[in-house]
Amino acid sequence: MSDLLERLRGRGWRLTSQRRVVAEVLDGEHVHLTADEVHARAAARLPEISRATVYNTLGELVTLGEVIEVATDGRAKRYDPNAHRPHQHLVCTGCGAIRDVHPLGNPLADLPAEQRFGFTVSQAEVTYRGLCPDCTG
Repeated sequence: MSDLLERLRGRGWRLTSQRRVVAEVLDGEHVHLTADEVHARAAARLPEISRATVYNTLGELVTLGEVIEVATDGRAKRYDPNAHRPHQHLVCTGCGAIRDVHPLGNPLADLPAEQRFGFTVSQAEVTYRGLCPDCTG
């Protein structure tokens, strides 16, 4: 069973066949699919699944905090099931590929006090950008 399915079962979330297939499609490392990609993969497994069901399920998963919505450079939103392990993203500026990265250090601690302007900073989002091997080759 996938990590996402285990988390959802632990929460007592009702796993219909449609919800299960969406969760299964999102399982894996470095998964950052668009809603349309999730729908296409889910429909390959469960042909009767509707686009609306996929969109609604993704919205519920984001609301539950089990999936992170990732938006980069005006491209379609992507859905990241790696919601419970702190990480940043590495984005290809050519093709839009996204990888999860776990840099050393603490981005919250890296912001000097004089640049916090009195804010109590609780979160930092860092996105690394560059070209992937496929786009540089």
